[in-house]
Amino acid sequence: MLAQISASPKVTSPYLLAGSQLIFNIGFYAVVPFLAIYLRDDLLLSGSLIGLIIGLRTFSQQGMFLLGGALSDRFGARVIILCGCVVRISGYLLLAFGGQLLPVVLGACLTGVGGALFSPAIEALLAKAGTQSEKAGKRSRAEWFALFAICGELGTVLGPLLGSLLAGFGFQRVALAGAGVFVVALLVLFFCLPGGNGKTETLHMLPWWKTFRKPRFVAFMVAYSAYLFSYNQLYLALPVELSRSGSSEKTLGPLFMLASVLIITLQMPLARLARRIGAARMLPVGFALLAASFISVALFAATPAPENWQRYVPAACMVTLLTLGQMLIVPVGKDLVPWFADNQNLGAHYGALASMGGVTVLAGNFLLGGQLDNALLPSAAASVAWLWLALIPSLSALAMIFICRPMAKHVGR
Repeated sequence: MLAQISASPKVTSPYLLAGSQLIFNIGFYAVVPFLAIYLRDDLLLSGSLIGLIIGLRTFSQQGMFLLGGALSDRFGARVIILCGCVVRISGYLLLAFGGQLLPVVLGACLTGVGGALFSPAIEALLAKAGTQSEKAGKRSRAEWFALFAICGELGTVLGPLLGSLLAGFGFQRVALAGAGVFVVALLVLFFCLPGGNGKTETLHMLPWWKTFRKPRFVAFMVAYSAYLFSYNQLYLALPVELSRSGSSEKTLGPLFMLASVLIITLQMPLARLARRIGAARMLPVGFALLAASFISVALFAATPAPENWQRYVPAACMVTLLTLGQMLIVPVGKDLVPWFADNQNLGAHYGALASMGGVTVLAGNFLLGGQLDNALLPSAAASVAWLWLALIPSLSALAMIFICRPMAKHVGR
């Protein structure tokens, strides 16, 4: 259909978008990691109810990405990004002052909806800015997404530090600090994001459901979603491996720090390598690394762990290989979305990609999560559980070879 939309006077600065991701993640990770503790210690909720609330928060974000992207295409990225900030601020204020179950549940869900509004819009703007940069002979679109990932990772490191500093004063202070971070982001983006210049242009705006009428893109979404499922195992399967090896849960901190250091130091070099080698080759390699991360644990899972530092080797290998695979997959995969979309309805395409990942995580964890019960103790069944996890990214690695073959000459090198 035809739509009249305001034409932006200039392309949004990709530095502004990358900086926004840094601020967003600081505000997010300053609050959400402490939410479960608040629900348990302050509201005295049961473990099952806490799990339900955390799950609702996650689903309200991942499941709403498609809607957020479609709204961005329809009403413009700037409006939806600002609305997303307002919604997340509202969620944090409810968490801070709710004090009872229903306001807290609503606040948790609003934090997810806010992210679902601004994340696809930010990525769509970054894709357009990266395209202009690449055409100008400057940094490629994939490299901008790599820088975007680095800024996001810095936020995941700095956010919990901010939350930890305030945790001693109570969760209310933590939630208010998170709201304050998003108020700052709202003000900065309100004045810095390009708005309309009074002129309009007519675009052929396709309905969002047309996104699912592209068989190759649907296949790409399904194959790509194995990345989010695999990376989610840092939260579900990694603690199981630590239990098998007799390691303390305190080991999670250094392992997550290892992942952050790898991303911050290696993301840009790997993005440049991917640009030289080509997306059609790098995506299968990235998914093969994800599969190798689970196989590396399966090799040790059947035998008792040694008493010395070697007990940490399988977990460290898993984190390293998963992170390397992520660094190859995410910038390249998001760089390909405009190719599938033909630069139309970018918000809906990025939203659909994220929502498919959320559905895969939900289904995959439900179907294979029970297998991990067999991996708590050394046994042959423990190795089988990890091989099941490795199967999903292995299938995606094979699928990407065929999915990306037609585009190799267009977006290869």
